Amino acid sequence: MDILISHANLRETTSEAAPERPLLPGTIRVEINHFGLSANNITYAVMGDAMNYWSFFPYEGLDESAPWRRMPVWGYGTVTETTHDDVVLGERIFGYFPCSSSFVIEPGRLDSSGFSDIAPHRADLPSVYNRYSRCAADSSYSLEREPIDMLLKPLFTTSFVVHDFLVDNEMFGASTAVLSSASSKTAIGVAILLAEAGAVRVVGLTSPSNVAFCKSLGCYDEVLTYDEVGKLPLDPTVYLDVAGRRDVTNTLHHHLGDLLGWSMVIGDTHWEATAEPTGPLPGPRPTLLFAPVQIAKRRQEWGREGFEQALASAWGVAMPIFEGFITFESLRGPEAIIAAYLELLEGSADPTTGWICTLLT
Repeated sequence: MDILISHANLRETTSEAAPERPLLPGTIRVEINHFGLSANNITYAVMGDAMNYWSFFPYEGLDESAPWRRMPVWGYGTVTETTHDDVVLGERIFGYFPCSSSFVIEPGRLDSSGFSDIAPHRADLPSVYNRYSRCAADSSYSLEREPIDMLLKPLFTTSFVVHDFLVDNEMFGASTAVLSSASSKTAIGVAILLAEAGAVRVVGLTSPSNVAFCKSLGCYDEVLTYDEVGKLPLDPTVYLDVAGRRDVTNTLHHHLGDLLGWSMVIGDTHWEATAEPTGPLPGPRPTLLFAPVQIAKRRQEWGREGFEQALASAWGVAMPIFEGFITFESLRGPEAIIAAYLELLEGSADPTTGWICTLLT
């Protein structure tokens, strides 16, 4: 079973039970037990063409001229069929999957901790998305922790990288950090790390309905609505844009001007707010942070193990805060999952809900 999204119209969805093809030598079939669904997946869909997210899992069940794409998700799977000598039946793995009930992987670069999908179409895609972890080799793994790990660890990795990028650049001289879509889990992760470090004042921008929730988290020094951007103090600032609202970016840049040390694009949760600025923006040009670039830099400097240790340490700081407000809700079947996806797409999802999904019957 596959959930399919039109890349030309993200509100257009369908599902199809594609037939399973026989495995080629050296491949495995993974049953995707369950996966997390959040605003992060909306960013994958909105930026699917521009950032090649659609390229990871091309859909072969329909004609190539059709608009359908498979949205990437993070989850856990079990090997149910194998023609690979070094991967056995029953292995449980964690990684980047399509929004499907099963998936075929061509394992390569194997070691005790995991392997990569070396399918030819993924060769030029960022390696961090091609790597699958073997749960048996992960000392922090437990079956009970799967929901929070699959939903939040991938998002928090982005949060960690955003914070690390700022540290790596000495916060661009800022004394204030402003985050849009402050109720999103990625923004919350960044805010937690910024608050823990204590080097800057942390301000969240959000919709009126989410102000009280964001204030309750304790990681924002101040929470403003989007129409209160003009109240931001005229201090050296970095802007961390998870919402993707061009109108807010325009107002903020004109308000702060050269006081902006950096303007970072992280996500596009408000994907339809596409009003373009009139005239050039004051201050630095908004620049996309593509997390795999900073991850590759740190892995080269720190080594893979050093990076994972730093990430685990940061996750230990953030996890109790997330556990304090998230309520997990299980979704089964394409109709329920598509309904949740559309709720996220419209920006009406409850930020305290964590959706754990399965397409298995």
